[in-house]
Amino acid sequence: MAAAIEVRGLGVHFRRNRRGNRSFKDLFAGASRRSRPGEFWALRNVSFTVQPGESIGVVGRNGQGKSTLLRLVAKVLLADEGTVEVNGGVAPLIEITGGFVGDLTVRENVRLTAGLHGMSRDEVSRRYDDIIAFAELAGFEETPYKHLSNGMKVRLAFSVVSQLDEPILLVDEVLAVGDKAFREKCYTRIDELLAEGRTLFFVSHNERDLRRFCTRGLYLDRGELVLDAPIAEVLERYNADYNS
Repeated sequence: MAAAIEVRGLGVHFRRNRRGNRSFKDLFAGASRRSRPGEFWALRNVSFTVQPGESIGVVGRNGQGKSTLLRLVAKVLLADEGTVEVNGGVAPLIEITGGFVGDLTVRENVRLTAGLHGMSRDEVSRRYDDIIAFAELAGFEETPYKHLSNGMKVRLAFSVVSQLDEPILLVDEVLAVGDKAFREKCYTRIDELLAEGRTLFFVSHNERDLRRFCTRGLYLDRGELVLDAPIAEVLERYNADYNS
């Protein structure tokens, strides 16, 4: 069986401009493998394989390359060196409120966003009521998206993306937002997806969530993969380093 995700010698570096982000030129022209002044490697020499149905937790302090790795797997960021092969579509729960249009209604945004993620019109129609019910937005369907509260926006985005049938689920701290009741709904939904045999690639600082959903961990430090092991071992190493 082909691996769900195959990463070999992965590296990406950014240029520190005024906003601290990679420059537009770098994205299209690429950059040399030698860092110049003002540049830094966000990831370097990262290699691992994820088999279908595995649940992987990505661990590390802020700024160590976790979210960058997720964006490379999601194909929304290009690597400077190495390769990322993804066998199957992804359901990306990263920056989940991105892509919604403020002046469109909730109903229009569901159709637009679900369609952009590959749902057919028939699928959107068939799942529309479930999406609205999960997001707890009945009665707000004709409300412009820009008038929703932040909590409503997050619920809508999670509800749409979690309805996708893609075999690989990418999650980046999405469970850190929303109220307790909605987080519990998210937990249950992820449990259901895992029970269906989905592959989970999960970035979080919440040790309880990592232990609940993941069996294996990847520990990133200064952009390098320092440990690939069972999640309990990875968390033990991370906590030891963090508290040292």
